[in-house]
Amino acid sequence: MQNIVKRTTLIVRNLERSLVFYRDLLGFTVWYDDEIVLSGRGLAAGAAGDRTRLVIMRAQDPVIGMIGLLQWTDPPLPEPAAERTRLGIGDIVFVMQTDDLVEAHRRLTAAGARIYAEPHSFEVRGADGNMVAMTTLSFWDPDGYFFELNQRH
Repeated sequence: MQNIVKRTTLIVRNLERSLVFYRDLLGFTVWYDDEIVLSGRGLAAGAAGDRTRLVIMRAQDPVIGMIGLLQWTDPPLPEPAAERTRLGIGDIVFVMQTDDLVEAHRRLTAAGARIYAEPHSFEVRGADGNMVAMTTLSFWDPDGYFFELNQRH
């Protein structure tokens, strides 16, 4: 049996705001955009008849690395109790690689993104046992999803 993770779908508050973040700041492109009326089966959220909008954003690979942005449009889901500041059990950490971390940091900062850790360089042992030098930046997206962005040197 072969298993391939193709996409992670994020439930978001404001799809237009999330589109700006993923498209304009992180360089994703829109691959799919449509309204979906839920059947009430298969997704552990919402109810039959709920209206949602799903936009699937694609990174540079044509198959893997897609991120779905899903917003409940009717009825909307309730807002979270508080802005996230720490990670815990059940949370997600997205790890992405870039070829220009300085430019990504500039875009994120100019847009007012919540930066958790400014760019810093370090060495880590790779899967092949060799040391790899990299610079990393970590930040939150508009809905509190956590990202680590790396550039290998």
